[in-house]
Parts: sequence; C-alpha cells; structure tokens
Amino acid sequence: MTYLDHAASTPTRPEVVETMMPWFTQHPGNPSGAHHQAREARRAVDEARDAVAALVGADSSEVVFTSGGTEADNLAIDGVLRAKGGTPICTATEHPAVLEPVRDSGGMIIPTDQLGQINLETFTETLDSVDNISLVSAMTANNETGIINPVTDIVALLQERSPETLLHTDAVQATAWLDLVKHCEGAHLVSITGHKFGGPKGAGALIVKKGVPFAATQRGGGQERERRSGTQNVPAIVGLGKAAQLIMNERETLASRVTALRDRLEEELIALVPDTFRTLPQDSNRTPQIAHLCFKGVESESLLFLLEQEGIAASAASSCASGAQQASHVLHAMGIDYETAAGSIRLSLGWTTTEEEINHALTVVPAAVTQLREYPK
Repeated sequence: MTYLDHAASTPTRPEVVETMMPWFTQHPGNPSGAHHQAREARRAVDEARDAVAALVGADSSEVVFTSGGTEADNLAIDGVLRAKGGTPICTATEHPAVLEPVRDSGGMIIPTDQLGQINLETFTETLDSVDNISLVSAMTANNETGIINPVTDIVALLQERSPETLLHTDAVQATAWLDLVKHCEGAHLVSITGHKFGGPKGAGALIVKKGVPFAATQRGGGQERERRSGTQNVPAIVGLGKAAQLIMNERETLASRVTALRDRLEEELIALVPDTFRTLPQDSNRTPQIAHLCFKGVESESLLFLLEQEGIAASAASSCASGAQQASHVLHAMGIDYETAAGSIRLSLGWTTTEEEINHALTVVPAAVTQLREYPK
C-alpha cells in the first residue's frame, strides 16, 4: 500500500505506541483519585499537558484535553458563546466542525480570496459594520489545500478594529508543519489533534488562553479545570504528549523532506498528464504535505477507485463525512467551478512517505487518468 492520505490521518509513531502501552496494562488509576495509582496517572496527564503547552506556546493551565479536533473546534465556538453571547464569524473554507456551530448559532460566514485565504478587506468591512462580534474563527492551515492563513495579521486587525473580539484558530492541519508558537501568536483559542502528527486518534486539545470568557458544554466531574468534564483518557493523552515532543524536535527536517517529495510529485504528474493543474500556485504560502490537483475530464471518485485497486490510498476533498465523497465547499469558496472541482484529488504526504511511494504514484496515477479519459461514463 502506498499511503497518500496523511492529511486525513497519519500513522501513529512507534515511540508513541510504546509510551502509551503501560497506561493500558500497568496503571489503572483514575487521575481524579487520591491514592498512589491515581497520582501516577495525574502526573502523566500533567506531563503531557506541559508538552502540548510547549508545542503551542501556551501555559499548561490553558490546555484542555479533548477527544480530538472536532470536539476542540465545537468547544471553542460553543464555550465562548455560552459565556459571552454575541455573533461568531468564520471563513467559508473552515472545517465543518467550525462552520456548523457558527451557522447553528446564527453567525456569519465570510468569503475568502481565490487561494482560500481570509479576505482581509472583507474581514475589515465586517468588523466595522457588524455589531457585537464575539468570536472570529480562521484556520491556521486548510485541511484540503494546505493554504496558510495570516493569523497574526488577523490578530492585528482585531486589536485595531475590535479589541473585545476573540480569535479561535483551527491548527489541526498545521501542527506537523508549522511552528504554532509563531503562527498562532495572539490567538485566544487554538485547536489541535494528535492523529495529524503521529499521535493516537481520539486525543486532542483546545488551548483556552487565560482571561477568555468560557463556559463548559460537557459538565459533571469538573475535570480540566471545569472546562471539560469526564475522566481523562490517560493512554491517549500520554500519547498526545509524546507526539508533541517528537514533532517539535523533528518538524523542520520533516517539512524539508516532505516539501521536496511533494514538489516532485506535483511537477511530474503535471508533466505526465495533460490538462492537469495545481489547485494552488506552486509558490503559494501552504503547508508542505498536500498535493491538491485537478484532472480535467475525470471524476475523482472513479479515479480514487482505480488508485485503490493499484494500492494507493488518497482522498477527494476532506475525509470527514464517514467516507462519503461530497462536493468541496473549500473549492467552491475559491471560485473553482463544479466540473473542475469534480476531478480534484488530495495526495497528502507524511512522516512515513518514501521515494518509492512517490515513484509508485507517478506510475499509477497517469495510467488511471488515461484509462478514465479513454473510457468515460
């Protein structure tokens, strides 16, 4: 299998699995308890909290462990609105975990530019014309294309035009590739999840900076400083902390290697397959791992089927609808017509990607596209 769907989920690092295993088999303590085994579990959770805080540039007390990125995004929107009220806004290319709670609360969706980045001119006009904007959500990097939003510019605009408005950024797709301490500086809330950077599925975090009005949506035992009740998933949290340590140490080297592989994959596919183009310009400000390409005259579902028959796992749009392939709201927001978007696929690389896998893709993808074009439905 050539696995080119790392943006959906990258394989768990062996070091992470090794770190987690004793917490399944040898340490039964509940972190909320008082005895020795409970204190051991609480110490492990606290150490993981420190690692996640360092990854994002936060204080340990600001880390709220969640079940993943979707819960972190939901919690950011709903937690602020419960405490503060007002109107939330977000960009049209956000993950559904942000779009849906914003829509459900009567919030506003603002357009992006043709690259899928926030349109700062429109954003400024919105800040000047809409009353009581309580929260803005703009993702650090897009999960379909990898385009990077200028989070620090958004922070500066808010400070100038609407200093009472909070900023949330979904950094789920950025964590493995960008220095979040730098790129998310000034954001009041930041969402991450482990399975995008070598951690386990089902472990994420929401950073809630000190002083942010926030009300829990899940109540009960008062865990996570009463911001998210429920017994902590100690093995998963330990794994998340280990993955955070690993990616901080290896991010720069990994990003350089993966960028070279992605560029080769894109350039050679464009050369080998006529009427193929990048969704984003090669020199656009994007994360290293995503090669998002459109093949004219091809349906992505059919192409993905043929790729899987030859041992290649990839995706079209995002992988967040229980396997369903739906029209991409991201490409629509970028102004890409439906027919073109219908032939788009996301080939996403990660820490396990090899030259051999790229070679395999460069053999299989052109043949599959040619087959579909020769024998259309």
